[in-house]
Amino acid sequence: MAVLVDTNVIADVLHNDPQWSDWSADQLARHFGQLLINPVIYAELCYGAASAEDVPRIMSQLGLDYAELPRASLFAAAQAYRSYRQRGGIKTAPLPDFFIGAHAQEAGLTLLTRDKARYATYFPGARLICP
Repeated sequence: MAVLVDTNVIADVLHNDPQWSDWSADQLARHFGQLLINPVIYAELCYGAASAEDVPRIMSQLGLDYAELPRASLFAAAQAYRSYRQRGGIKTAPLPDFFIGAHAQEAGLTLLTRDKARYATYFPGARLICP
């Protein structure tokens, strides 16, 4: 079963988060060989990178493969954003989590994340691995 890895889990390991690094590292090890990131997660990793070579190096170290976002995921992300706005959300553009959650839900991937509330709310069909 393929596992889409949310950026927060990767950041926990990279930055040795005192609260979450052990849990996140354990989950990455447990699902090694099945781990994916998508363009949104890749871009979020680029934000903290010193060079363009850093992200492929991180991917290799952690055993992360790359998967594109299917069109069905893009539609689902837009629908989730619409629901967010109708519920009073104030962000004026879709949040990265909407693309990540939609990808997991529409592609039948399991999502490894610490952000259970948002994903469970807007993507109830997504399988989640959360603390």
